[in-house]
Amino acid sequence: MAQRFGGKYSPDGTNGDAPRPARRVEVDPAGGRSNVMFVPAIVLVATTLSDGALPMTLGLAGAGVWTLSAWLLREGLQAEAAFRARKVARRPALPRKMLAAVGIGVGTALAVMAHVNNTTDVLAPLLFGVCASALHLVAFGIDPLKSKGMEGIDTFQQDRVARVVIEAEKHLNAMTDAIRRAGDRKAAAKLEDFQETARTLIRTVEEDPRDLTAARKYLGIYLQGARDATIKFADIYSRTKDKEARDDYMALLDDLDHNFAARTRKSLLDDRSDLTIEIDVLRERLSREGVRLE
Repeated sequence: MAQRFGGKYSPDGTNGDAPRPARRVEVDPAGGRSNVMFVPAIVLVATTLSDGALPMTLGLAGAGVWTLSAWLLREGLQAEAAFRARKVARRPALPRKMLAAVGIGVGTALAVMAHVNNTTDVLAPLLFGVCASALHLVAFGIDPLKSKGMEGIDTFQQDRVARVVIEAEKHLNAMTDAIRRAGDRKAAAKLEDFQETARTLIRTVEEDPRDLTAARKYLGIYLQGARDATIKFADIYSRTKDKEARDDYMALLDDLDHNFAARTRKSLLDDRSDLTIEIDVLRERLSREGVRLE
């Protein structure tokens, strides 16, 4: 992946006095290994389309099941990546990868039946289908079956957090789409820095839903305002290349970045304060029971 380099003496560079933490590299969790699963369906259609009514029907049915399975696999890999990226997460509601394995088996059985002369023989297609499903599970694994980090967390509160996070991610994605129209690399990089700070706050709230009340306006009102400002800036700058408009937008992103970072730090400090209080209360109770702590 191409990476933009800059520094104190580079055009549009910064003085480097306060370097930011390295930005996380986002990798497509599905990637080419899931995209290649769409290819067999095309091959199956091409090899059965002119073989007669029954083979063609079986081939089209098998190709349809394979395509659906490839899509389920792609969605399942993305859901699994999102699950593993969080410390607190529920298991996926729909086991997409396992359903994809079943679909691969069914599609394989239909493909074998489309290519054999004796369509009444079901043993061979069944064996091929079972083997294909097993190989799919070995290659891609199964879906997460248990939630993680959910002990002691109010599920109702977690659902509220999930709804807020979904809306926040929509705002962030809309900002990314809008800034592309501006065609300014420095503004895009500044926006990415702010988005990383915002996502840090999102992860903090996900890990401790008690922070939602304090962070709700940041993830809702402030992000919505930032989205609207980004769209407006992109519309203006794409037409006029107004440097003053860009400077104002960059200053806005700086202010938002500092405020979101401060909110995250305060949430972490509050968590540590809560822990200190709980420890002090426990020490006091133990001392009343005559237990001495060294």
